[in-house]
Amino acid sequence: MIDWGREVAGDLATAERREWLCANGLGGFASGTVAGTLTRRYHGLLVAALTPPLGRTLLVADVDETVEYDGLTRPLATHRWAGGVVDPPGWQAIERFTLDGTSPVWTYAVADALVEKRVWMEPGANTTHVRYRALRARGPVGLELKVLVNHRDYHGSTHGDAWQMDVAAVRHGVRVVAFPGARPLLLLAEGAEARIAHTWYRRFDRAAERARGLDAEEDHLHAATFRAALPPGGTLTLVLSAEGDPALDGEAALRRRARHEADVLAAWRRAQPAARSCSTPAAPRSTAPARWNTSGRWAARPSPSSICCMGTLTSRSRSAA
Repeated sequence: MIDWGREVAGDLATAERREWLCANGLGGFASGTVAGTLTRRYHGLLVAALTPPLGRTLLVADVDETVEYDGLTRPLATHRWAGGVVDPPGWQAIERFTLDGTSPVWTYAVADALVEKRVWMEPGANTTHVRYRALRARGPVGLELKVLVNHRDYHGSTHGDAWQMDVAAVRHGVRVVAFPGARPLLLLAEGAEARIAHTWYRRFDRAAERARGLDAEEDHLHAATFRAALPPGGTLTLVLSAEGDPALDGEAALRRRARHEADVLAAWRRAQPAARSCSTPAAPRSTAPARWNTSGRWAARPSPSSICCMGTLTSRSRSAA
């Protein structure tokens, strides 16, 4: 069970060294760090398998999130920029990071309010759900969500220059077409106000790529801003999809994900009789052996059908996604 408090999640260096990954079973995935920074070219909220089994395309890099509550405005996002500046410092608000099944879940503190963020992928579809919930609040919690998009091979880098994407309003959000003939990307949130944007965020610093001696800088396009006010206990689900008609009901999508994970686990236990007494499988025989790396973090090659691992993303785990 992964369940970290501020001793891990609230320390930038420690939280950046811990990475999460989850996928859709097609080869698409979402990944990042516990801190929220993008330290690798493989990090992003929607890395889609547009032509499976080959090729993956980064479509959504991140969401720049801000919360307004009780007269306060606090960032939840964390970005690292070329030159070493980290701004905004959203990692400072992380109270807790945990895995619920295979879904990474952050809990942020803003004054006496608690805001939960949860990420999962639709099984068998190039769709990522990002759900925000006002776990505890005395009044409405305002959300401003700036979605940062891209369209590149997941091994590459983007330098925006004069790149003009086609961003158009649709019901519940916007549609982004990166260039003529590109697969449309839908950014949707039922119950939120959506506004078109077209502003390049330039010179993100990807520290892990710099350490490898590779191109460490990248640009992402702010394509849309979503705004909503959550009542205490209320939720908003942001849907990021390369599918034609993704479902918008976040609660139903979460139940589908839970059923999928339960079915996968049950199938694995039937195939591995010795594991039937175990509550959580450590390393299915169909994957490479799980191991602890030298820094004491978990590293395992995940199964393509139910991929979500914690720790360092190795080249082997990326190839399995």
